[in-house]
Amino acid sequence: MTGGKAVVTTTTEREATVIRLQGEIDEEEAPLLARALAQAAQDGPPRTVVDLSDTPFVDSSVLHALLAAQRAHAARGRVLVLSGPLQTAVRRLLDVTGAAPAFRVADSMATAMTC
Repeated sequence: MTGGKAVVTTTTEREATVIRLQGEIDEEEAPLLARALAQAAQDGPPRTVVDLSDTPFVDSSVLHALLAAQRAHAARGRVLVLSGPLQTAVRRLLDVTGAAPAFRVADSMATAMTC
């Protein structure tokens, strides 16, 4: 990690698993995210929201975890939503890699809970 303490937390809110990322998330923290996403896909409510609004940077390991989670959620008939507003570097990673269309992306937590 290059700056700011990285934190991954999981809560349940309004029949959704909410996974909040704070700080710069890279290959050191990606396994924490992957485990939280896998748990949500397997045992959680039908909706998982990944709050990226306080995350200025993610690397390809995080993108890999998100794509794997999207596949796992879809296979179980569950919904995975990325919630922002997304920081520029996060949005750029999704756009440059062509991964953006694979996800539901909401500009706020309120929208993520219903889209």
